[in-house]
Amino acid sequence: MQKAESTYPDESQKKICDKYGMPVQPPEEMVAVAVESLGQSPIYGTRVQLPDGGNVSWFIHCGEFSPSDDFYKPVHVHHLSEMLPEVLNYLCLPTGAKFIIDTAGYEDVWMAQ
Repeated sequence: MQKAESTYPDESQKKICDKYGMPVQPPEEMVAVAVESLGQSPIYGTRVQLPDGGNVSWFIHCGEFSPSDDFYKPVHVHHLSEMLPEVLNYLCLPTGAKFIIDTAGYEDVWMAQ
């Protein structure tokens, strides 16, 4: 499993994990982002078990979800600082974690059942 470069975790990411009592798990180099949904609110993130041979465990979209096969696009984690900087603090949440955030300061983080 490839992890992103050693910039993870930073202090803000550790604080989010500590706040919700979750272990720190640095992200892989690639994430899946619904690029067409950028700019909508709220922002949803789900970290799934990394599939065998896979390189993406984070799936992130904004606004309404679409079941379309091409909804998510692979994005290098370092592009998130430009595309979707709001999610950076959540990237070290562990497998099974989910989050919802919005531009008004709403935040919810939990583990999937």
